[in-house]
Amino acid sequence: MDRDELIAYCLAKPGAEETYPFGEGEMVAKVGGRGFAFIGLGKAPSGVGLKCGRDADDAAVWRDRYPESITTSAYIGRFGWNSVQLDGSIPSEDLQELLDQSYDAIVAKLPKAKRPAH
Repeated sequence: MDRDELIAYCLAKPGAEETYPFGEGEMVAKVGGRGFAFIGLGKAPSGVGLKCGRDADDAAVWRDRYPESITTSAYIGRFGWNSVQLDGSIPSEDLQELLDQSYDAIVAKLPKAKRPAH
């Protein structure tokens, strides 16, 4: 899965929207006003920040599985966010699972009035 496919996958989620709160260098896919994927738009290989667990220990499962491609996100890693490289080293199925997990975790925290209809 390359960056364009990843963006399309994110934006196909119910209620997903494309935003640029940090300028043109990073796209944030949001649902209900909250980010679930922080996608770097710089030169390849780029990466994506995803919610991968309740906390850093929970998210470590993915870091242990792909130690060369998944690291703890700066500043928010303690809250279960990982940085995932989009260099082809992670199978598309696992990237989709990570994206689904991040989206679902954010939707679950939204007030019921802001949750998208499935």
